[in-house]
Amino acid sequence: MNDTFDLMDEWGPEKVLCVSDRRTGMKGVLVIDNTARGVGKGGTRMSPTLQVGEVARLARAMTWKWAAVDLFHGGAKAGILGDPGSPDKEGILRAFARALANEVPAEYAFGLDMGLTERDAAIFLDELGDRGAAVGLPRALGGLPYDQLGVTGYGVAEAADAAAALAGLPMRGARVAVQGFGAVGQAAAERLVELGAVVVAAATARGTVTDPEGVDVARLAALRTEFGEDCVVHYGSHGSPGEVLTVDTDILVPAALQDVIGEELAGTTSAKLIVEGANLPTDDAARKVLHERGVAVVPDFIANAGGIIAAAHSMDARYSPFPVDPSDVFTMISSKMRANAVTVLEEAARRGTTSHVAARELAQDRVRTAMRLRGQLPRP
Repeated sequence: MNDTFDLMDEWGPEKVLCVSDRRTGMKGVLVIDNTARGVGKGGTRMSPTLQVGEVARLARAMTWKWAAVDLFHGGAKAGILGDPGSPDKEGILRAFARALANEVPAEYAFGLDMGLTERDAAIFLDELGDRGAAVGLPRALGGLPYDQLGVTGYGVAEAADAAAALAGLPMRGARVAVQGFGAVGQAAAERLVELGAVVVAAATARGTVTDPEGVDVARLAALRTEFGEDCVVHYGSHGSPGEVLTVDTDILVPAALQDVIGEELAGTTSAKLIVEGANLPTDDAARKVLHERGVAVVPDFIANAGGIIAAAHSMDARYSPFPVDPSDVFTMISSKMRANAVTVLEEAARRGTTSHVAARELAQDRVRTAMRLRGQLPRP
């Protein structure tokens, strides 16, 4: 209990709800962090190592992410402790949805995160019977299939292009390393190649493929469709998964796990620009070192916000009889991502601080204003 209380500060969380089901063995948690700017919205992940503190950190990141992109939803996150490959997955998901029937969709909308797919979003919808219960639904159910369209990765690439231009780094010919050639990393790599970049390294949990002349991203993507994370093995010669973080590159895109760039790596990376496709890939010490070295960083809750922009668009249209037009979504993502990346980097330069601090302060100002208007803050 003391650990849960330690999670609380002036921003939240407003609610930490742990749920379980004896019949299926389901164990899960919902963290609603701050809803001053709207109903809680954030991804739902399934992992055998899930922890309440991890979900709370991600819920807080969602609070800042929604505010930073200036969209009116609140920060929240949910998680299920378990193996996403379990044959009992559907029963566990249905039990989780039933346990949160009082909160969904009144206080929270399910989204997709690690371990869940659009098929799982359809299960949430079926169990709760409300189109507002989940986003990321299959196209056949009127949803916007994020993974197929690659909206988050597309947004990462658009943010990278805008940030590179601001830093005086031409994208045409720029060397890029992508850690995490999954839904986000693949889409980012494909878009960056379209923009003229050369992907010199790409990695999954199985290893890293490198080529100074350029990895064949189209071929690697085709192999991923067939072999999943083993795509790097079937591509050819490959090194360790961590090698991608140390190759000679201009732009580094960590799009896999959190806490992968620490102080030591920050002091040695050759990258001139880091675009955080994953949530929380750097720690405070690393950010300070990168700032001192003049390495530009587009923070996670700015760089990977393409997915939530699409989710917001999908939520706004959820009761419409007409399907969401992907071209409208991509246009909105490009516009928002480019503007936000430039705004945060310019604000960081003006204040002489890290981009994470500048982005977080911008988001905090917006959340605090909403809290004040709602009467949620103590009177002066």
